[in-house]
Amino acid sequence: MDAIRELLAEGVFHESTMDQVAERARIARATLYQHFRSRLDLVDAICETFDANPALLELRDTVDLPDAEAALGATVAASVRFWSSENAVLRQLYGAASVDPAARDLVARQRSDRRGEIERLVANLRRTKLLRPRLSPDRALATLMVLTSYETFGELRASGLSDRGITALLQEAARRLVGRD
Repeated sequence: MDAIRELLAEGVFHESTMDQVAERARIARATLYQHFRSRLDLVDAICETFDANPALLELRDTVDLPDAEAALGATVAASVRFWSSENAVLRQLYGAASVDPAARDLVARQRSDRRGEIERLVANLRRTKLLRPRLSPDRALATLMVLTSYETFGELRASGLSDRGITALLQEAARRLVGRD
């Protein structure tokens, strides 16, 4: 996993071969193939490491908090922490998604997983009557998907905002665009 993360951080994973991964990991090629049949399997293994990320675990727990307003802010904050903690890897995977099927699959699965969590958050906001009046759940979902996306995080980071600044900006936007006044 360390070799894969290094290659991703260096921006060369999508050009790397299984042989180069084995060499970087200082293991025999046959050993690598015993555990991973393809580059797609390597990307899947990276996904499994994401599942243990504390920020992602927190995000999954926060969407159902009884205090839906707190859930909204906590979900945005946990999203920023996750993107920040995995930025070196995700920047490469998201960048390679247009040309690398393994990266494209990871991005699609990540978005699908996030969509499920955000749907739960919207249901919580609706159930507790904290969803903005006349805002449909579909519009709330779309808005929150944009606000919690890696692309939004990347744009705000590129503009020079710190994680704290990104979190504050996105929490305020989420409250104003989705939450009840």
